Amino acid sequence: MITNEQKRVIIDSMVELLELPDSAYDKARKRYEDLGEWFNRKESAVSANNPHIFSQGSFRLGTAIRPLDEREGYDLDIACKLRDGISKDSHTQETLKKLIGIELESYRNACSIKNELESKHRCWRLEYLDDLSFHMDIVPCIPADEKRRKAILESIRNTGLDEYIAGAASQTTVSITDDRHESYKHICENWNISNPEGYAKWFEYRMSPQQARIFLEKAQVDEVPLFKKKTPLQRVIQILKRHRDNWSRGNPDSKPISIIITTLAAKAYNGETDIVAALENVLNKMGGLVRPTKPRVPNPVDPDEDFADRWYRPDCLHLRLEDNFNAWLLQAKTDFQHLMSTTDAEFLSEQIEEKFSLRVNLMELKKQLGVGVASVNIVYPKSHSIDRSSSARPWKR
Repeated sequence: MITNEQKRVIIDSMVELLELPDSAYDKARKRYEDLGEWFNRKESAVSANNPHIFSQGSFRLGTAIRPLDEREGYDLDIACKLRDGISKDSHTQETLKKLIGIELESYRNACSIKNELESKHRCWRLEYLDDLSFHMDIVPCIPADEKRRKAILESIRNTGLDEYIAGAASQTTVSITDDRHESYKHICENWNISNPEGYAKWFEYRMSPQQARIFLEKAQVDEVPLFKKKTPLQRVIQILKRHRDNWSRGNPDSKPISIIITTLAAKAYNGETDIVAALENVLNKMGGLVRPTKPRVPNPVDPDEDFADRWYRPDCLHLRLEDNFNAWLLQAKTDFQHLMSTTDAEFLSEQIEEKFSLRVNLMELKKQLGVGVASVNIVYPKSHSIDRSSSARPWKR
């Protein structure tokens, strides 16, 4: 019978192949820090507006994974918050976005980035290649007004979240631009809101509720970035995202989105210190955390927002997103049950490649499982190749 230690060996061997090296996270941090320096330079059109550049998404949470196609770049989500001198009463969303766009364009030219700056609905996209390829999406935003923050705080309180975490998370709410907004070109009060910093606070709280609260109550800055904590919750999310990517490779438009997987996994997580127990618990519980009524998967730091709103939007019904989420989750449970039921290294190697597009070192796996090492064909992990074909070197001025 397979032991818990052997199960852990199987999971760890997969995580090792999925995980980005710390150097990739460090490069991502240097990218947005470099951008922050540009926005704060003397000549910047927004230097007087106290700009703040920060990361969001999987790089912020430490849940980024290698892409299925090693030639693909990484998505680096960034927010550019102008903290002073601009409000919904003084600027339209369009004006704010153009203001940020002007600085990004001058940055692109100064850094000799060949790809054109691209306007998306909520952000600007900057694509470039140096020794690591990123798609950088920069969302223009301003702090939400006090009235909106109070409303968010009350909404979070109603979910039963820890009072201190609710207060800390609500204070970082921002108003963002969106060219689909009916008043995008006009002065208006009802801008769309977002809260990536608040979500990161909530996520860290779910990783370790007692420790996260201590940091917040003492008003300390945690010097250890989330990506370096490497908790079972983060690893579980990485594994589930990779399974999702492989499962939906033939139908990417209908795949379960990462924010739903991340949110449900974090809610299901019960502080397990063992990754096997954490994975089993999350898989068993996350489906039951989808609400039967709207919002189906509420944003924990803005409970009126539904991360699963596309499940029932008329323009998305043909994608059968809820059905696909349920089908993926059922398949994930089945596949992990198979993996956790045997020490047959050849079978495990085949299943890991088929279900996750990962190639383990068969000899090393046998050795770690303690099942004896005979004469075998060694299958090495795929190398993580970097496309160096571009002559652009945006970080060398």
